[in-house]
Amino acid sequence: MKPTLRQTPNANVNTPLWWGAFGLALLILSGCSTPPPPPAPAPPPPVAPAPPPVVKVPEPEPPHTGPISLARTSKEYRKDAAAHLYGHQSHRIYKGRMPPMLEAVGVLNVDIDHKGQVKGIEWMRAPKHVPMVMAEIERMVRSAAPYPAPKHLRQVTYTETWLWHKSGRFQLDTLTEGQD
Repeated sequence: MKPTLRQTPNANVNTPLWWGAFGLALLILSGCSTPPPPPAPAPPPPVAPAPPPVVKVPEPEPPHTGPISLARTSKEYRKDAAAHLYGHQSHRIYKGRMPPMLEAVGVLNVDIDHKGQVKGIEWMRAPKHVPMVMAEIERMVRSAAPYPAPKHLRQVTYTETWLWHKSGRFQLDTLTEGQD
């Protein structure tokens, strides 16, 4: 006798159900997969080489075109400076011998650089009783620049004595015509 397989009425029904369960499991598992890695960042743009450092070349000083002093000492320079100041203030020079009584007498140190520019003024004996005279002398000293450039000296400080008449005219002790 042959054995017979007993068929269950649900045998054909279970097969599609099994495949459906298998498909559903695959679908669930595919949702659990890791996402693809993000795209690699773009490489940075190539860096241009740094420009060479800028070296500032100082502009050459223009040649001194003003007067030049050949003085080798501040005492010699004082004569050149006094003559220069007289040239700039010729209308303010007291002509002749100065009277015995003056409105002011002041002693001033003037610093001159290698180009003949005034770098400083310092009163050694200031006529403080007439501040207007002090201011006027300082203005005249500064406005006469450039002075003769001291060729043999890097800079020079010279001392000058100002003899001031009440008329507003003056003489410098270096070039004075004397006093009565």
